[in-house]
Amino acid sequence: MYLTPQHILIAGATGLAGKHLLDRLLTEPTIARVLAPTRQPLAEHPRLENPQGPLAELLPRLSGPVDTAFCCIGSSAEQAGSQEAFRAIDHDLILAFGGRAREMGARHLLVISARCADPRSSRAYCQVKGEMEEGLKAQGWPQLTIARPTQLLGPRRELRLLDQLSDPLLRLTPGHYRAIDPCALARALWRLALEEEDGIRVVEAEELHRLGR
Repeated sequence: MYLTPQHILIAGATGLAGKHLLDRLLTEPTIARVLAPTRQPLAEHPRLENPQGPLAELLPRLSGPVDTAFCCIGSSAEQAGSQEAFRAIDHDLILAFGGRAREMGARHLLVISARCADPRSSRAYCQVKGEMEEGLKAQGWPQLTIARPTQLLGPRRELRLLDQLSDPLLRLTPGHYRAIDPCALARALWRLALEEEDGIRVVEAEELHRLGR
């Protein structure tokens, strides 16, 4: 069954996948309103509301109806500056966003996680992602969609030599290890948002590639 979202809340709208998803949302004629809190101003659009500032400070002040929420927040210990700062973003902030979206009336949350997410993992990154997923499940969402891509392709704020060298190889890697273009991930997320199927759905990398074609 398919249901067209009309009032959207999106976090991470300036990130690799988030900016493509935002562009997609603003071209959909059925969407009445997109609420996208960001630190830096976005290009104006008649259906876009863009409160500006740190997300943690903006969350309590967000208002208006929301039926679907997208969480495209993602970092790493390297980007955040420490393991503690990474957890504060990829666990605490995401759970706070999910809780506020539920309070605003959203019934479907779609979140970008990671292929390796596992709360019992010995890798801190994978453990935090897994604990974040478990925390969202505990919020009692009518519909929760967890996308688990591999590495996202494309330019990043921090120019990293390893990414420059690995991106061409990751495009060719077969199966569920193949990296995904952020535009394709955005297409997949939108298609998943149109599906009305109560409960928790975990979408692995191979299915994201298929949905993003």
